[in-house]
This record gives sequence, structure tokens and C-alpha cells, in this order.
Amino acid sequence: MHLRYTFRIDPTAGQRLALARTFGCARVVFNDALAARKAAWKADRSKIPTGTLAKRVITDAKRTPERAWLAEVSVDALQSSLRDLDSAYANFFASVSGKRPGRRMGLPVFKSKKDSRQSVRFSKNGFRLRDNGRLNLAKIGDVRVRWSRPLPAAPSSVTVVKDPSGRYFASFVVDVEPETLPSVKAEVGIDLGLTHYAVLSDGTVIDNPRFLRRAERRLRKAQQTLGRKAKGSKNRAKARIKVARAHGRVADARKDWCHQQAWRLIRDNQAVYLEDLAVSALARTRLAKSVHDAAWGMFRRVLEEKAARYGRHVGVVSRWLPSSQTCHVCWVVDGRKPLHVRTWRCEGCGTEHDRDLNASRVILAAGRAERLNAPGGPVSPGVEIPRQARPVERGTHPKPQPVPTGRQAGIPAR
Repeated sequence: MHLRYTFRIDPTAGQRLALARTFGCARVVFNDALAARKAAWKADRSKIPTGTLAKRVITDAKRTPERAWLAEVSVDALQSSLRDLDSAYANFFASVSGKRPGRRMGLPVFKSKKDSRQSVRFSKNGFRLRDNGRLNLAKIGDVRVRWSRPLPAAPSSVTVVKDPSGRYFASFVVDVEPETLPSVKAEVGIDLGLTHYAVLSDGTVIDNPRFLRRAERRLRKAQQTLGRKAKGSKNRAKARIKVARAHGRVADARKDWCHQQAWRLIRDNQAVYLEDLAVSALARTRLAKSVHDAAWGMFRRVLEEKAARYGRHVGVVSRWLPSSQTCHVCWVVDGRKPLHVRTWRCEGCGTEHDRDLNASRVILAAGRAERLNAPGGPVSPGVEIPRQARPVERGTHPKPQPVPTGRQAGIPAR
């Protein structure tokens, strides 16, 4: 499997100028290639082969006065831009045809030199690691790297990134073998929220760190200072970098926290189940800032990546699962409840439930049932959920019931 290791780098003043030149040349080559493909498609619905395109926008362009400065940077970085364009088109067609899961992707767009984030990729021909720990980039030189850990294998490529705050990073792609952790019996369901970030089915509560909310005062001051500067002035550029650094600290803290929490869950549990939340829809409500601050999408992505690496299982149940309406003891669906209702009593068995804890246990049961049904597929389309108890099963003296598995955990199709 491919892993990405990112380290901070400290280029000198001359190397920063060379990197800026490389960023600009790679952007121009990408835009020229995209314009050529759009023109060819508009003219006669044809597609220019990659080799012909590379000869036109790189080799032949270097011989013209308008693009002679392309020879000042590494050709490997320019060729990587064309590979990025090929990948963008491939992802678009795969998305349109349904072969690529997730949200539909659009056609490639032109890159702007005003983008606050710049990047360029080097393949094996464009970089090498020195014995003294320096990173040698073609036509840029040996760059100092802040190594925090050794690379597990030789990298196949490196991407140099300049973020909006002016920091430089080197991101190495390394091919490694998955590491299987010792098997454990524990499995856990997770109910994500805003009051508490996560409530686990074993009763553990993870508090919401609210990184953006805690930094709002500092961000507000920095943005007010930026708004007072004259547009186009050097002071405004300095103030913009201060705002970007403040936001960068928030983003870095959030990312580090997500990795730590995901690692603990993967280390201690053989399987983790969570709900497929419609984050993009929730981000359009009055809770948008809190939803973005929670970063549920990033947390789920990190969780799935670590599970794939360490041999664990992450199950995602349907967002239509009525986890907050179903009793995990007798499986009676008790109807909708407003958000301010945090505890409720089941009409079927009389058990009093904490809303979030009960939801996490329903998610756990539904995830287990779906995992058992996965090889042969569920009986009805969609994710199976615990069924509603029939009247003859309801009693005044409830007895402990085993967690439903397989078909016993499903309800008839709606």
C-alpha cells in the first residue's frame, strides 16, 4: 500500500526563488495543455495523445521566445503537470460513468497564479536523498529537511508544497506492506455529535475539542487587522500571512487530534462502526461553523485509512438508520425526538435511554448485522437495521436479550 510522509523543509532564499519559478512553469504547462485539449475537443471531438501534447507544450514551446524560460526548470516537474492533467480527466470520466464512488467530479479547470497554495511533484528522475539527510531537487539544489522519523522505504515521488502561510513541505510517497495488529475481541459503535464529539457503545465519551471556536478571538483580531490594510500594499501581504498562520495552527491541531483519536480506536477495537452522515447537507444549516469545526469527514477518512493499514474493519451504516428512535433492548422504533430531548423512555420495555449512548449501541448492532450479511448481500436493498418488536414480544418484565445478528437484526423493507 502507498503511504505519504510529510516533512517541513527549509529552502534558502535562492531555493525559494527557484521553487517559485518551478511552480509557475508547471502551472503554465498545465494550463497550456488544458487549453490545447479543450480546443481539440471543440474543433473535431478529438483527444490529443499525451506524447504529442508533451512535445507541443514542453519540447517545442521551449524553442519559442514566449516560452523559452521553461528550460530553466526541471523537465520532470513539467511532465508531472501533464500526468496530473491526465489523472484529472480520468477521474472526471470515471465519475461520470459511475466507476468512481463519491460526489461527481467536474472537468479540469485552469490554475491561477493567485492561488494561495502552490505545489509541484518530482518523480524518481527529479530528486534524490543525500547521505547527509538533504533533499536534492533537480535545478533547485539540496534542501534541508526537518526529519521527524525515518522513511520506511525508498520514496517513489516527492511533492513540494507551499501552503498559504508561506511554509514549505516535502511529501514523500512510499510503498510499504500493511502491518496487521494482534486480533482483539472488542467492537465498538460510534455516534458522532456536536455537544460530545463521539459517544461509544461501551460508554466512553469523547469531548468536542472545538479548535475553531477556541481560536475565534485570535482569528477575529488578525482578520480585522487585515481589513484595515490598503489593498496591494506590503503590509496587507504581511497581515494576510498572519491570518493564514492562525488558520494553519487550527487546522494542524485538528488534524493531529483526529489522528490520535483514530489510532486509539483502531488499536483497541477489531471493528469500528459509525453512521454515514450527510456532512455537506449539515454544513448548509445554522450549525455550519460547528459542523466544519468538527471535521467528521476527515475523522472518518483517517479512521478508514488506519483500519486498512492495520488489518481492522470500519463499517458505515446507512444515514437513514433511525438510531435515535430505536431501543437497543427491545428494538421498538419509538418515533422522532427533537434535539433537545437527550434522554427518553422506551414505550415497549420501559428502559430509560441516554440518546447518544443508545444510538451508538444501535449502530453497533446494525453494523454487525451488515458485516455478517456482506458476503451474500442483505435480504433487501440498503443497510439492514434492527426490526421493530411485534406486540406479542412486548412484556412488562423485560429480560436481557442478546445482540441481534444476521437476518434477526433486520426489519421488513419499507
